[in-house]
Amino acid sequence: MSKTYEAAQILNAIASASTALTQRKEEINRLNVFPVPDGDTGTNMSLTIESVVKNLRALSASADGQDARRAIVQGALMGARGNSGVITSQILRGLCEGSEGFEHLDTEAIFAAFQRSQEVAFQAVRKPVEGTILTVLRDMAKAAKAAKEAGLDTDAAMESIVSEGYASVQRTPELLPVLKENGVVDAGGFGLAILVDSFTAALLGRASVVIEDITQGGAFGPKVEIEQVNDWEGSEYRYCNEFLVDSDVLDPEEALDFLQTMGDCELCVGSAPKFKVHVHSNTPDQVLKYFLDRGQVSEVHIHNMDLQSQDRARRISEDAAKERKPLGFVAVAAGEGTAKILKSLGVDVVVSGGQTMNPSTKDLLDAAESVNADAVIILPNNSNIILAAESACTLCEKDCGVVPTKSVPQSFAALFAADPDAPLESNVEAMTEAAAEVKTGEVTVAIKDSKDAEGNPIKDGDVIGIADGSIEAVGSSVADVVMDLLGKMDADEADTMTFLAGEDLSDQVRDALQERIEDAYPDLELDMQDGGQPLYPVVFSLE
Repeated sequence: MSKTYEAAQILNAIASASTALTQRKEEINRLNVFPVPDGDTGTNMSLTIESVVKNLRALSASADGQDARRAIVQGALMGARGNSGVITSQILRGLCEGSEGFEHLDTEAIFAAFQRSQEVAFQAVRKPVEGTILTVLRDMAKAAKAAKEAGLDTDAAMESIVSEGYASVQRTPELLPVLKENGVVDAGGFGLAILVDSFTAALLGRASVVIEDITQGGAFGPKVEIEQVNDWEGSEYRYCNEFLVDSDVLDPEEALDFLQTMGDCELCVGSAPKFKVHVHSNTPDQVLKYFLDRGQVSEVHIHNMDLQSQDRARRISEDAAKERKPLGFVAVAAGEGTAKILKSLGVDVVVSGGQTMNPSTKDLLDAAESVNADAVIILPNNSNIILAAESACTLCEKDCGVVPTKSVPQSFAALFAADPDAPLESNVEAMTEAAAEVKTGEVTVAIKDSKDAEGNPIKDGDVIGIADGSIEAVGSSVADVVMDLLGKMDADEADTMTFLAGEDLSDQVRDALQERIEDAYPDLELDMQDGGQPLYPVVFSLE
């Protein structure tokens, strides 16, 4: 006798499937190439199912199966977003209609549900296209029929439907040229396969292992790469229109005839008095007027697909930049300008910190773990942060090393010496040697009485110059201390000087100081940058 499942088990499985679909929506979004990127397929499908779950949770304890079906249909229709969401709502509507009259979920009920779902979904789309979610649904319905005819029990029937769903997804590129050209499977079909798989997994108490098979090119044929494609350009229509209509007089067939004259991807689903409308059109005002003349319109969403496509292209570029690398970098720095320079040199994560706000081991560990690389090098840029960086490295789950830089300018030199193709240990050694060749000068204001390197008194408020950790110059102005410090650091023997202006250094003082340095050291190549670091009006390096 075939195993059966009760209503409570089914509703819990729907909730689990919704969670799984939401978790994988970005994976589905990346496949969105047909017909145009009018939103994100994964997001739209997940929002549709989330609306269903919300409706189901609002049911009273005395609700019966009919109430649950009604909640599913209404939730899906009201929550449907985009073309994929509307079609998903019709798939769910068909499943509910087909399961009416069955007290339990068994092989007979599954067969009836999928047969009706196929009918309803295909009726909702005027021009069904092979290689889409409809193809996958049809193949699932065939699997349900075969399971019934073979006398499979409920669990085996569901598993066969899941397997055929993923197999159908893998075949979509052979049916739809745009998919094959771009090396992807159909986004909606993949989303449906995930949904049914996750539902089955929750019902049967297993993991959704089949999902891993398809995404990694396992049991159902060669791997199909997931890749975003910007294919909006050249489309005849700019606006995606979707809304609800309350009407007792609307004729869906006449409405579809009208929508066809307005654009493409037209849908008008539901029954009096609730309808869902979707169309791509250049004249949303005319679309709305037609339905306003026949009823009340609500939940209006008009998306500019051109702008969405531009945003999608930007996200593609960002995603490409985040591809896993053999070697990544974390650096500590204060100041927006300094952070920008570090990132331009290849640093993946800049941890805010420095002399007065040392980041913790956890801060550095979290930063290292977040870098999408096989190995990570941390540049502490301060002697007080080196130990925390070393502790973070011992705790890091990936290969990690520390180049013990004591200043930001040292990290500049270290990064220039990095070789992403070399082993981690070789990079740490080479970068450490490069950093050691850099002389660093820092200028700030004393906050208490003290003494310089030669024992001379320093008063609170004096401007002080620090050369590689040692106070070597004291004065009353930033410019004078910088010039004094350069002399003591043998700037005339250096080839280059990198100058980082702090957030408190005025443009006037900076420009005047630049002139003084160029006059005093005409052979020194000077690179002036806005570091934006607090408390230190000037930080510079000599090489």
